[in-house]
Amino acid sequence: MKNSKQPTSVVTGAAGFLGSHLTDLLLSKGHKVIGIDNFVTGSVDNISHLGGNPNFKFIQQDVTEFIFLDVPVNYVWHFASPASPIDYLELPIQTLKVGSLGTHKALGLAKNKGARFLIASTSEIYGDPLVHPQVEEYWGNVNTIGPRGCYDEAKRFAEAMTMAYHREHKVETRIVRIFNTYGPRMRINDGRVVPAFISQALKNKPVTIFGEGKQTRSFCYVSDLIEGIYRLMMSQYDLPVNIGNPVEMTMLQFAEEIIRETGSKSRIVFKPLPQDDPKQRKPNISKAKSLLKWEPKVPLSRGLKDTIAYFRTKI
Repeated sequence: MKNSKQPTSVVTGAAGFLGSHLTDLLLSKGHKVIGIDNFVTGSVDNISHLGGNPNFKFIQQDVTEFIFLDVPVNYVWHFASPASPIDYLELPIQTLKVGSLGTHKALGLAKNKGARFLIASTSEIYGDPLVHPQVEEYWGNVNTIGPRGCYDEAKRFAEAMTMAYHREHKVETRIVRIFNTYGPRMRINDGRVVPAFISQALKNKPVTIFGEGKQTRSFCYVSDLIEGIYRLMMSQYDLPVNIGNPVEMTMLQFAEEIIRETGSKSRIVFKPLPQDDPKQRKPNISKAKSLLKWEPKVPLSRGLKDTIAYFRTKI
């Protein structure tokens, strides 16, 4: 990879759902990509198609440890983190460490290489929001000691660390707040609503809704999301930007849509609502529209068809 005019990107969490799709996009745009992952929640299946690609190098490593690379680096994309309720309830300390120590190490790499840095933050920093839809200026309503606090606070710390490096060390930084995203390469048992509903429907098992199903989410297809994130990295804006789909629907509506799209015989069952589960989730994407000229294009019906087709191969 030495002596090349091609841009070089480092992607932490490269074997994860979003990290692998980002890697594919970067390679398609002519980047050399160094992927880093320790496979705690990532999967080699997500990057196996890149075997033999001369522009892709993979390093199996925990990003909370020192990252040493002897090549020039232009961009660092920090996507490493457990990202589903099951993951961060089972791995609370690892989640906190990758958001804090991992972010510190990734920022140190960017500082050392003079590279631009992007942190994959989350809509979860808004907690159970008291402002709707959520704008970037909203500071959030988060329970720091609740079961979700390890993820929420890890990402809030990561944002604070990113801005500290920006102000103190003049590192070029970008912060994306990612809202609910779905698509191929999601883990079928990761506990998030899309794989949970689809896998239940494909098996004709009861589709489980928590609470009364009145809580809302907004679902963005993965290709739309990754395009928005790429545009943010290449922009000149260094404050947080929401990337997501503002089309809001209730969990009950979403479950009915999944049953319809899969042709399932499943019925819907209701279970108690988990602690601190956000009641509403909808991004205000006016910044992304104005600054990045970005908005989602893939309708839910089309995105679900591709996602369901992927899950059929896994069940």
